[in-house]
Amino acid sequence: MLQLRDLPTTETLEKFASRYPEADVTAISTFLHLLRVATDLSAALDECLSRHGLLQGRWWVLILLMRESTLTSTPSALADKVGIARASMTGLIDGLERDGLVERIFDANDRRSVAVCLTAAGQFKLDIVMPDYYNRLRLCMAGLDEKSRAQLSKMLALIDAGVAEFTKAKI
Repeated sequence: MLQLRDLPTTETLEKFASRYPEADVTAISTFLHLLRVATDLSAALDECLSRHGLLQGRWWVLILLMRESTLTSTPSALADKVGIARASMTGLIDGLERDGLVERIFDANDRRSVAVCLTAAGQFKLDIVMPDYYNRLRLCMAGLDEKSRAQLSKMLALIDAGVAEFTKAKI
């Protein structure tokens, strides 16, 4: 994914706004800054996980399975929760199964019905990764007190609600 490292100055954005009257300079600036921070966070998460031999997709599958009381889910439910195609989920599960971190459990009455279960090795992997992840996350968020974190969460929810408008806006 390409990411803009050199964010435009206010002067540059004002120049664009003089040509495109729809441009809201502070909205653009804030949006680009948020996008860059999100990209930087994703890259930092990738780096953390790679130290443990994981990629985000595989890690999310392990996390989702750990959240289940039975440590088990279906591939389609996992795909829906992660927001990827079922075929992509199959690939993630294949790799996790090959590494012994999950296992497929086939229904004895219907071989088409399959569940995915977190193995002891998968839980062990999470038990190594999660303390490192939580420590890094704590350090990343250390500059925000509880009140600021709550405010940020509210602001992010407002932005998230506006994503639908961004997607469906007519030009």
